[in-house]
Amino acid sequence: MEQDLISKKELLEIYDISYGALYRWKRKGLIPEDWFIKKSTATGQETFFPRKLICERMDLIKAQKDDISLEELSRLFSKESKNKASLVIDTVFGKKTFYLNEIKSVFIDTGDEMKKDITNDILGGDK
Repeated sequence: MEQDLISKKELLEIYDISYGALYRWKRKGLIPEDWFIKKSTATGQETFFPRKLICERMDLIKAQKDDISLEELSRLFSKESKNKASLVIDTVFGKKTFYLNEIKSVFIDTGDEMKKDITNDILGGDK
């Protein structure tokens, strides 16, 4: 099942923010680096985000930014991330982090139509 993504252009339009604000929030740690997903499209390379995660984060940032400084929001998000156990996959293309509470299942695909479910090995009996 393919992840539901939202394009950077659509995100900027929906939330009425500038390109500069988005990347400032990224630099301050309000939006995780691994949420910026580069994909090839007919018009070149575009950036997409996991729709559910980024929209929840954008709603929170926009609701709080007048009451709490961006630095304080960044500290809150940083604490939130540190309290979450994660699965990190390191490849020749870089690292990708998945929070365990967001993983539904984990499979090893051997390439010969055999898939091994290793969900319990990774997550234990919690899922």
